[in-house]
Amino acid sequence: MRRLRRFVHLVLLCPLSKGMQSRLPGIKVKYLFLAWLGIFVGSWVVYMHYSSYSELCKGHVCQMIICDQYKKGIISGSSCKDLCEDHTLVLQQCLSSSPAHQVYGGLWKDKEIIIKCGIEEALKVESNPDSGPRRELILFDKPTRGTSMDEFKEMLTNFLKANLGDQTSLSVLVSRIINMADVNGDGRVSLAEAKSIWALLQLNEFLLMLSLHEKEHTSRLLGHCGDLYITEKTPHVSLYGSRIPHFLKPFLPSPIHRVVNQWFAPAWPRRAKIAIGLLEFVEEIFHGTYGNFFICETNFQNVGYNENYDFKMIDLRNVATEMSIRRFLKGRHCEQNADCTFGKDCTATCDKLMKQCKSDMIQPNLAKVCTLLQDYLLYGTPADLKEELQKQLRTCMTLSGLASQMEVHHSLVLNNLKTLLWKKISNTKYS
Repeated sequence: MRRLRRFVHLVLLCPLSKGMQSRLPGIKVKYLFLAWLGIFVGSWVVYMHYSSYSELCKGHVCQMIICDQYKKGIISGSSCKDLCEDHTLVLQQCLSSSPAHQVYGGLWKDKEIIIKCGIEEALKVESNPDSGPRRELILFDKPTRGTSMDEFKEMLTNFLKANLGDQTSLSVLVSRIINMADVNGDGRVSLAEAKSIWALLQLNEFLLMLSLHEKEHTSRLLGHCGDLYITEKTPHVSLYGSRIPHFLKPFLPSPIHRVVNQWFAPAWPRRAKIAIGLLEFVEEIFHGTYGNFFICETNFQNVGYNENYDFKMIDLRNVATEMSIRRFLKGRHCEQNADCTFGKDCTATCDKLMKQCKSDMIQPNLAKVCTLLQDYLLYGTPADLKEELQKQLRTCMTLSGLASQMEVHHSLVLNNLKTLLWKKISNTKYS
C-alpha cells in the first residue's frame, strides 16, 4: 500500500517544481488524483462525442450528392432550389443515429425544420468505388425515359397495392402523390420529378407519412428534393422531454437512467395528455384509411410531443404495413416464435408442426404501448387513481394479437384507459 501511495505521489507531484510543492503544503495526493481523474473522464467524454459525431454525421455528403444530381437534371423537388442554389435551406444540428440515415435539424425560410436523407448506397460506393454502379443508377432508375403518364399512374397503383393492400381509397393517394411530384404545377410530371417521387416512396417512413397525412399525431411533410425530405420539427423528441447522449447510455445503470428520465419528465397531468395522444395514434393505425400498421420497435426515442403537449410520432421507420409483414412471414421456415420476428419486436407465432410462420402477431400495438406507458404514467400518479390505472395497464399489457381478440376486446380496453385518464385531467388547465 505504501509503495502504491509513493507511486501515485511521484506521478502526480513530480511534474510540479519543489517551489510549487512548498507553496501548496495542504494539497493531498487524493485530491490531485481526483483532479487528474476528472480531467481524464472529461477528455474521454469529449473524445467520444466528437468521434461518434464524425462517424454518424455526414450531412455534407448528403447535400453534395443531392445537389450534384439536381444540377445534372436527374432529380427534382420542391426544395431543391432553396437547398442547392439559394441556400435558404440550411442543415444545422446533427440528430442522426445511423450513418446510412441522416437526420438534421435545420432552418428553412426562418422556420425550424427536420431534414432526412438516406446515403446507404453512397457509403457502400465510397468504401469500395469498384463495388457497383453509382447511386443515381441504383436509386433513380425508375421510371425510365418514355414512360407515359398512364403507365406511371399504374406503377404507383401497383406499388401501393403491394405495400398497403387493395384499399378502395388508393386512387386518392395516387392523385396526392402525382400532385406532390408536379413541383412546378404545370399539370405534367417530368422524368426528374417522377424519379424523385418514386425514390421517396421506397422509403418506409415517407410512404407512411403520406398514408397517415390526415392524422394529427404524425409530422407534416413540408418539401423534398430527390430522396431528401423535410418535415416539421417536434420540440420534444422523447416522452420524458430529455434524451441522454447515446454514447453515455451503456455506462448508466438502468436505475440511474430511470431517475434521470423522471427528473426531466413533465408533470403527471401533462404526461396523461401525451399518453392519450399515443393511445389515439394506436387507434388511428388500426384499420386506418390505408390498412393496418404495426409498431415494430416501441421505445421512448421514437415518440415525443409538441409545445402544447400533443403527442407526435417522431420516427415512423419502425412502423410497418400489414402487407410488408405478411410478405416477410409468408412461407418462412421457423423452429420457434423468435424466428418469425419482423423488425425488432413484431413477432408472429410459429406453427411448430408445419415449421412455418403464421400471420397473427403475438403482441399487438396496444399491449406494447401499455408496457411503455407503465413506468411513464405510474410515477407520480394521483393516489385516488393509482390502483385503477395499474389494473387497467396490466389488462392492456396481457392483450393477445390473435385475430379473434383484435376487434371488440382491444377497442374496449383502449377506450377504458383513455376515459380514465381524460376524466382526471378534463376541466383543468391541462386539458
